[in-house]
Amino acid sequence: MIGFNSYHPFVNLLYFVFVIGFSMFFMNPVCLGISFFCSFVCSVLFGGKKAIRTNLLYMLPMMIFMSVTNPLFNHNGATIIRYLPSGNPLTVESILYGFFASLMIISVISWFSFYNKVMTSDKFIYLFGKVIPSLALIISMTLRFVPRFLAQMRSVSNARRCIGRDLSKGKLTKRIRNGLDIISVMVTWSLENAVDTSDSMRSRGYGLEGRSSFSIFRFDKRDAAALAYIALFGVFTLVCGISGGMDFRFFPTFRMSPPSFLGISGYISYFLLCICPVIIEIWEVRRWNASRSKI
Repeated sequence: MIGFNSYHPFVNLLYFVFVIGFSMFFMNPVCLGISFFCSFVCSVLFGGKKAIRTNLLYMLPMMIFMSVTNPLFNHNGATIIRYLPSGNPLTVESILYGFFASLMIISVISWFSFYNKVMTSDKFIYLFGKVIPSLALIISMTLRFVPRFLAQMRSVSNARRCIGRDLSKGKLTKRIRNGLDIISVMVTWSLENAVDTSDSMRSRGYGLEGRSSFSIFRFDKRDAAALAYIALFGVFTLVCGISGGMDFRFFPTFRMSPPSFLGISGYISYFLLCICPVIIEIWEVRRWNASRSKI
């Protein structure tokens, strides 16, 4: 999935601001279902089989765990199923609220996973390097730190395994000592890497006033069309949400706004906004196949 990734960084950022923001604040079950479905499709198209395995092994158990544990602590709601041994009521509203809350958290995690694939460090530096250079560099280094840290830790662990000093051999005390050695190596590597990056950026004059920089990103007509599409449906969805067309409450009883033109339009607009990367990918593939057929 390279179509959406090849668009201008501002287009990518605006899309994620809308979808992640709406996923966190829209607790309407229809909106949560749209967000979950679109985030799952985007993550699978971008990550392939690995994304499917991650969703099944981590996301699904997380959703089940949160759905089961929420009614044990949240006893709000008017529809009582039974009383727990503690004397607190078990309500339908608390069960469904736990399910949809877990759905919201999983959707946000999926969107952030998709964000990390699309919004690379060079895109972030391009967008915020001139406005907030120091903060942009720190955030960019932080986003890059986790995958690089894990890769380096695997390399260190494999190297120590070859000499019999990993976490899988020896007594418990020896394993703990080996683990502390690995942590010590990783802390040293992290500090040295941060100092090297800081010195490198300082030697290049990063953050100095009047400093010019090279960028491969260019805003063209294709980006303008995508920006207009995202802005149109994003703003319209926001207006529908603020106006109350997609209101929903869980407690004390379920209450959804009566079906209206504004509410239904908001759902359609939200779906078209979230599915935008898939539409772009299909369009790019069709353009590519059409150009190949002309050769």
